[in-house]
Amino acid sequence: MHNNSKWGRWVVAVLALGVMGVVLVGVFKDNLRSGEVQKVEGYEPWQKETVELFEALPVQDGGRVKPFATFAGFRMLGVHGSRSMKVEGKDGKVYKLKPTEWLMDSVFRPELAVNLPTFRIDNSKVLEAIGMDQKGRRDRYSYNEIVEGRDKLVELAQSYEITEKNERDPVQQQTIDLAYNIRNYEALLSYFSFARYGISLQGSGETGVADKRVDFSSVMTTAPEIRSQIALTQKQGGEIDERLQILLQQMLDGANFAKFGLFILPPESASKQDWLSAGNAIMEVMTVESTDPKTAISDIKALETAVRSLQEGEGEFREGFGKFINMAEKRAESRGELSYVAAEVDYFKKDYFMNALVLFLIGTLSALAMWGLSSAKQKEKFEWSKVKLSKAGAGYLLVHLRRNFFYLVTLGSTLAGTALCVIAIVVRCIIMQRPPVGNLYDTIIFICTTAIIFSLLIEWMSRKTFALGLSPILGVTLIYMARRYEIGDAADHLDPLVAVLDSNFWLATHVTTITLGYSAGLLATMLSCIYVLMRGLNLDGNNKELRRSLSHAVYGSICLTLFLSLVGTVLGGIWANYSWGRFWGWDPKENGALMIVLWTLAILHARIGGIIKEWGLHLASMFTACIVVFSWWHVNFLGVGLHSYGFTAGKGTIWLFYSVMLAFMFFGVTVMLIEKYGKLNPSAKKQEEVKGLEA
Repeated sequence: MHNNSKWGRWVVAVLALGVMGVVLVGVFKDNLRSGEVQKVEGYEPWQKETVELFEALPVQDGGRVKPFATFAGFRMLGVHGSRSMKVEGKDGKVYKLKPTEWLMDSVFRPELAVNLPTFRIDNSKVLEAIGMDQKGRRDRYSYNEIVEGRDKLVELAQSYEITEKNERDPVQQQTIDLAYNIRNYEALLSYFSFARYGISLQGSGETGVADKRVDFSSVMTTAPEIRSQIALTQKQGGEIDERLQILLQQMLDGANFAKFGLFILPPESASKQDWLSAGNAIMEVMTVESTDPKTAISDIKALETAVRSLQEGEGEFREGFGKFINMAEKRAESRGELSYVAAEVDYFKKDYFMNALVLFLIGTLSALAMWGLSSAKQKEKFEWSKVKLSKAGAGYLLVHLRRNFFYLVTLGSTLAGTALCVIAIVVRCIIMQRPPVGNLYDTIIFICTTAIIFSLLIEWMSRKTFALGLSPILGVTLIYMARRYEIGDAADHLDPLVAVLDSNFWLATHVTTITLGYSAGLLATMLSCIYVLMRGLNLDGNNKELRRSLSHAVYGSICLTLFLSLVGTVLGGIWANYSWGRFWGWDPKENGALMIVLWTLAILHARIGGIIKEWGLHLASMFTACIVVFSWWHVNFLGVGLHSYGFTAGKGTIWLFYSVMLAFMFFGVTVMLIEKYGKLNPSAKKQEEVKGLEA
């Protein structure tokens, strides 16, 4: 082992631990809040049985029927930036709220929910602009802490919306986002107002006695008579009675409050695709537009009874709402829309990818230890004859036991993490009823899983440990990236695709093949990065066999990238011709795929023709990542083309990635030039001088 390999190992270890530190901080950062835990007077958590009851309540959102728990999770993620929050409640106890509990508070206990730290504000200048007090530069605030400046917030947001999205500064965009979040949250807070308060009958109370109140469902039964009376009055040229006007205004207000937020009423008719909110059901009956007023009135009556039962206790509330949920589930099942709701609840509860991330972190630490203990001697095949009752024999056995232990830990944790990823992708496919790749989030987790599988196959063929050690590092990096994207996007990636993409055949062929090409290309780059680090920091002990194995693995990965990208591009052209009437349109995404094909072709031809040697192969392989990431991710920032998503968040990360890859290439070129002029390996130079003297 070369003398400077020790400091080289320390450099790699520090870099690796630094990256892991960034990942760990990023994972926990969004779940932690600045300052003290928010105090909510009189807060008590929901009972476990009640939460479990609501988790599977079917809700239509995003073009599909999903569980209440999923709907709550992405709503909470969008406004709070996390799927959990902590509050100090009754008797000073600290409670951790999950999405289902948070949304239940919002719709059923708004008097408590307005004090929950619901809104994440990343820049205090947003609050400063509306004249509100700030806790810190970044913190979370309750509705009551912001509501005083609500009107000013909406006014500013409207003025900022005139500016094009890509020209807004961060404060302007966050102001707009907060205004929308406030508005949407108000729809949740007031959703069941109709059930809580009912209708006040103006002038029905006797002297000194409050006016009588009736249910919305009771007024809905009289809708035809009310409409007839209004029509008759208008026909006679008279004015509608003031008390009737007040009643209708209350009906309109209650319906508008419950118009958005929760679409939990499945239509009886199978021909109707859209579910109804409580507000929709009320308005359709009152305007005599409902095709099934009896069912609508029954649904509203059931909701009124269930919501009011909370005043009698949580057990009664559970019983009352349980009846409504049973009714909704039976109707959804008869429409064939309940098949995967329970599976989706279980999917998010098990959090496969977070558990896989933990396993990959363990695998990464173990891989570092495995590499740290490896040397030219320690890579020799284990021989029982060398195990003797001596200090040297004991040392020999200990070294091999330690190395084999970390090898097995790395292998076991990586295989277990990969298995969790595969299970998660399969479950997602079952829930979505489509192939695994359909949106950007899908591509990240799919590339993560397939790249690790490719890497493990290389390890199985080479048995040199470099591919095995790389596998958990890939897993940590890509799952962390997926989580960051999910938090930033705060969108349900299980939702159906737009019509032009909703083709299981082409998703299973073109999209999956192209994404597999991305996996192979990125894997080739990572292997080349290992090569450059090992050779540049003298980590391989000048092991030429190991270098050849790495080069063969990179060459094979480049070949696989070319094959998959070429086939995927041709399939994409056939799909484009089928859908859009043209095979090729020079779309940025199409150009990106073509760039991958041309670049990998150039690498292979240059290698076969002897234009580039081992160093050239690895330097070119590292640049492949820049082209792959441009095609996979960067084209979405351009805002043009049929494949562009037009978002702007995350541009900084892209440029950081390009910078890192260029830094690796610069380091590789530097090492190559130093080696060429004999300055990196003084021992070899000395040997040549000795040979010269002997001659």
